[in-house]
Amino acid sequence: MEREIGRSKRGRRVYAFDDIAVVPSRRTRDPQDVSIGWSIDAYHFDIPVMAAPMDSVVSPVTAIAMGKLGGLGVLDLEGLWTRYENPEPLLEEIRSLDAAGATVRMQQIYAEPIKPELVTARLAEIRASGVTVAGALSPQRTQELYETVVAAGVDLFFIRGTTVSAEHVSKSVQPLNLKKFIYELDVPVIVGGAATYTAALHLMRTGAAGVLVGFGGGAASTTRATLGIHAPMATAVADVAGARRDYLDESGGRYVHVIADGGLGTSGDIVKAISVGADAVMLGSALARATDAPGGGYHWGPEAHHAQLPRGNRVHVGSVAPLDQILFGPSPVADGTANLMGALKRSMATTGYSDLKEFQRIEVVVSPYSSR
Repeated sequence: MEREIGRSKRGRRVYAFDDIAVVPSRRTRDPQDVSIGWSIDAYHFDIPVMAAPMDSVVSPVTAIAMGKLGGLGVLDLEGLWTRYENPEPLLEEIRSLDAAGATVRMQQIYAEPIKPELVTARLAEIRASGVTVAGALSPQRTQELYETVVAAGVDLFFIRGTTVSAEHVSKSVQPLNLKKFIYELDVPVIVGGAATYTAALHLMRTGAAGVLVGFGGGAASTTRATLGIHAPMATAVADVAGARRDYLDESGGRYVHVIADGGLGTSGDIVKAISVGADAVMLGSALARATDAPGGGYHWGPEAHHAQLPRGNRVHVGSVAPLDQILFGPSPVADGTANLMGALKRSMATTGYSDLKEFQRIEVVVSPYSSR
């Protein structure tokens, strides 16, 4: 449904998670009878949660902890852990920075070159624990470092940026041929962000195992303010889920997973993301609130220290509970920031659904109020 913005421009009405709500059906269930496991390629996970590749969220230690808790921790292979032998003093400094000077100092800290031997060492540390190994690179760094990453034994490879397209046009550099790259790689590749039906469909046609959905909606992002670009997440996820459905028919049965990535601050947001078609979620700020998160109550992403145009801030999110309580409770708060999986199970049980695929078919309404 388009609306008139002015005489020369019309725009489609779109929705954020705060704009929608799920509706109970004719039956209810016991939460312990609900399954929230999911699989991508050959890898099964007990919970539909990926920890975002951000230095405030994932270190090798927290990636291992996420794996042992049934989820997936994705290490940022362009972060402090691959630039410094011991990044702990730098993490402590970032936490203590004055807000006025934080951006400039973070740009200086992240100017240290990435060291391929540290990429290998960090992934080897995660692999030695026995959990699924996942790492992320930006599209710009993928051609430079992917051979190192694959040789180190990564199980799932993420190409994650503010936006990732199947067709990047450049007059100055040879762009990454995503379809050729994925075809020649021996590991499943998850790519994103994408925020529209068309962009997602083209990414699916490259052979990607999953598509990350989100653009400029995270808690630490200022993309909306700096670039004027934003994709409200309820509509974005539903549009990409529509591309998944159509690509399933087009490809003769190839299923590409949809992963909501951004704007997921509470358990209610996770519920709504799955209700509009997500198979899993990638969490940043929600996990940065863990008392054992590397950010120590602060949260930032790669956009916060971009050398030319920072599009994010280091934000204070506070510390709520240890990681296992953030995921499984008991929750010490009543605002949806802890026991995320318990809340998801209870919502599914209350509305009568037994697994995630069923829950994607739940009735959703547009609500005329903020849910927070």
